[in-house]
Amino acid sequence: MSLACQGLVPGTLLRRYKRFLADVRLDDGRDVVAHCPNTGSMKAVNVPGCRVWLSPSDNPKRKLAWTWEWIELPQPDGTVALASVHTGRANRIVEAAIEAGDIAPLAGYQTLKREVKITDARLDFRLDDPELGNAYIEVKQVTLRESDGHGYFPDSVSVRGTRHLRALQALAEQGGRAVLLFCVAHEGICDVAPAAHIDPAYAAALGEAAQAGVEVLAYGIEVQRAAASPAFVRLSRPLPIRWPDSLATANAENGDFTEQVGP
Repeated sequence: MSLACQGLVPGTLLRRYKRFLADVRLDDGRDVVAHCPNTGSMKAVNVPGCRVWLSPSDNPKRKLAWTWEWIELPQPDGTVALASVHTGRANRIVEAAIEAGDIAPLAGYQTLKREVKITDARLDFRLDDPELGNAYIEVKQVTLRESDGHGYFPDSVSVRGTRHLRALQALAEQGGRAVLLFCVAHEGICDVAPAAHIDPAYAAALGEAAQAGVEVLAYGIEVQRAAASPAFVRLSRPLPIRWPDSLATANAENGDFTEQVGP
């Protein structure tokens, strides 16, 4: 199922600053300040001079009338790739894909519940079915494409992300189905690896979680354009996970091995 990208206004990124602010020059010549809904470093997607798209809001209670949604990034082969910078959109994209059956390993469940509280964390989804049982899912958006051409998560140290892994691992160790789903919101990313060069603690925790039975999936977006702007987005590209050498053998034994990597 595709989600519509409605009412987007194009411009050029001037700068991102103070973490949540971005200066953008709209195509009509106006300079505006947009909310940047991304708490990460945005390494490799914070590129001044690139084409971006903002969503407008007429809510008088908002401090900023614009939200940064997309950026168009040049690729080494001379093409361009769209990437979503709005981390809050990832769950909506994933939910639509699950409901449409686009994510085969998560198909067939009867109901979906959002924001599920467990012992020491809150996970994004729980799927329920009388025959299949329950599946707990945590979603992480991936937009970091390093110079080696591969995708990585996280793009900065993520204590919260490690906490979510521990929660998923505890569920798996108790016999439940626990899933980490990387929502790859960058057209130019074709695989995902734990970013041990950025957050070694997260990479180690991911390996431990996978060995304990947590399923690690990665799916990439496909964007349909209209007049060169993002019009519809769908999560439908299954992508391989690239494990560091130290984890590859163990995960292969668990049925999760796809490809070794040494970041």
